[in-house]
This record gives sequence, C-alpha cells and structure tokens, in this order.
Amino acid sequence: MTRALAASAVIVDDVGRVLLVQRGHEPEKGRWSVPGGHVEDGETFAEAARREVLEETGLHVEIGVELWAVEVPYGEFGVFEIHDFAATVLGGTLHAGDDADAVRWCTDDELDSLPLTRGLAGHLRRAGVMSRQSPV
Repeated sequence: MTRALAASAVIVDDVGRVLLVQRGHEPEKGRWSVPGGHVEDGETFAEAARREVLEETGLHVEIGVELWAVEVPYGEFGVFEIHDFAATVLGGTLHAGDDADAVRWCTDDELDSLPLTRGLAGHLRRAGVMSRQSPV
C-alpha cells in the first residue's frame, strides 16, 4: 500500500474563524478542508504546510506547533500520513489558487453545515482551535 506524506495548516482569524479551502482534486474533491497537500522531496512537514498555504490561498504564514497527526486510508490512493500545524497569517491576498476551487472563513457553527473532509470538524474541536465565540 502506498504511503503519502502530507501537511496542512490550521489558520484561525481574530474572531475565531478557521480558513477552509474547497478541494479541487481527489481525494475528496469538492469537500472543504484546511489548506495543505503533499510533502515534496527534501521538505519538512512544516515547510510543506507553509508552501501549500501560499499555493492554495495566496497567504504567507508562519508555521507554529503541530496540532495533530493522523493516518487516513483513501482506497486506491493508499494511506495519507497528515501532519496539521497551527499557523498565523503574515501577509498576502486571500484567493483560491492551485488546486483549491474556493476559500472561505468558517465559524464553528458553520462547520456542521459544510461537506468537510473526513474527521476534520472533530480534529479542529479536539485541538481547541474552534473554542472562541462565533462573530455576531
């Protein structure tokens, strides 16, 4: 079975919303997730997360602590080993790029109404990143 290494960034704004991208490719095309993707040869997980955020959202970020790591089986795609990091926006202009069909900020209340990638809402809530009040 193929093992693919991947990294993602969890970016939360000043009012407690998380940045999500709508996946433009399989696996889980059309579902919403945090920005991320494959680790390229020679990259660390953190470097891959930083690069993927820029490619998918146009934002420059500082990568912080690792929030979680999971292994996710994806049928014919094999197993993804995904490492997710906290990240802070340093600059850039938010737009959907690379393999993202759309980008949006999402409140905790909105998580349950979106088609998210498998297990994402639970990971975000267990890590405490969605603990702030939603904007009024």
